[in-house]
Amino acid sequence: MGKPLTEQELHNLAMNIVGRELEAEGFEFMGVNSKPKKNPQFVCLKEKELHFIVVRSVSYPEDPTKYNRSLMQKMKDHASKHEARTYYAGVGLYNATNQELPVYLNEEYIVQYHGLIEISNA
Repeated sequence: MGKPLTEQELHNLAMNIVGRELEAEGFEFMGVNSKPKKNPQFVCLKEKELHFIVVRSVSYPEDPTKYNRSLMQKMKDHASKHEARTYYAGVGLYNATNQELPVYLNEEYIVQYHGLIEISNA
């Protein structure tokens, strides 16, 4: 049995997954913050528009598409001062052998990621 990934390692994995997608979609990174509780994780520019993206790694049995509404509303309020759009990116990271177990270093895992969820006014 390997070593379970720490909260920071899971967060970094989620950041890499979202970051690769943003890059592929032509987003330009203005700022990246890899601390799990410091938001947003990505500040990006695309077509001259600013985007704030909050990234969360999610463990089984949580749903990666569900987000903390009050946190995201605060982010939306903050983003609107900068005329930015706000997104939530939840990345489910699950042990491939048994979802009840943690994700282990150098072992297979399942990614459940549905892309960016835009936050409109609550």
